[in-house]
Amino acid sequence: MISVYDNGTQAKLGEITQEQLQFLVDQLEETSLEDQDYYVDANTLAMLTEAGADAELLELLKSGMGDRDGYEIRWSRE
Repeated sequence: MISVYDNGTQAKLGEITQEQLQFLVDQLEETSLEDQDYYVDANTLAMLTEAGADAELLELLKSGMGDRDGYEIRWSRE
């Protein structure tokens, strides 16, 4: 199981599949091999949509952002 958290609030946003995680890893910038966090904003969501992200993943990321301009998420295998 792969859980996704809001780094600012520490709230669990939900769970994603290995395929969804691989999609994020392939699409988003990582600063190191151990990097497990990403910044998400409207531009990120648009880019992920254009790259073919599935609706479930996009909804999870959108729900976490709420009315903020952007936020940082992290993932963890549990």
